[in-house]
Formats: sequence, C-alpha cells, structure tokens
Amino acid sequence: MMRFLPVQSRLEGAPELVVLCLVVVTALAFDFTNGFHDTGNAMATSIATGALKPRTAVTLSAVLNLVGAFLSVEVALTVTNAVVKIQDANGAPAPNSSQTAAPPYC
Repeated sequence: MMRFLPVQSRLEGAPELVVLCLVVVTALAFDFTNGFHDTGNAMATSIATGALKPRTAVTLSAVLNLVGAFLSVEVALTVTNAVVKIQDANGAPAPNSSQTAAPPYC
C-alpha cells in the first residue's frame, strides 16, 4: 500500500527550489551571452587579418573559454575572500559567515 504525503509537505521546499532554478538559469544565460562578447573581442583581429577562418576562431574561443572556466578560480576566490568574506585564508568557512559584505579593499 502506497502512502502519499499531504500536499503541504510536498510543496514545503518549492519556493526555494524555484528561486534556485531561476538563479542557475539566469547565470547560465548570462555566461552564454558573455561568451558571445568574449569571442567577438578576442577573435576579431584574427578573423579580420585572415589568420583564422571564422569557424576555427569561434571553435578555438569556445574551447579556451571552457578550459578557462575550469582552470581559473581566482575571481571566485576574490569574491569569497575579499568581497563577501565567507572563507578564511585556508578556504574553510569563516566562523562568522553571516557577515554579508565587507568594506571595499580590506
């Protein structure tokens, strides 16, 4: 015999899940459109001079943007250590991580 949960308990975490999904979709959309701008800026000279064909330049830019996203965590470290201060110097959560913003350049 299957037991069903009441509607209230099934929808209890729904608002947080919706917000999380919206944030993730918005971040991915921003990253996707930002990649268009990066590609145009980085490859314009190579294409204009004829050094690379457009398809090759865009492929190269896409691969390098993807590799860069996985290899470089400096921006994330700057945000978590200098702007929001949610980590200590070792990368562990700070004891008082409820502190949401720090004065600039502290």
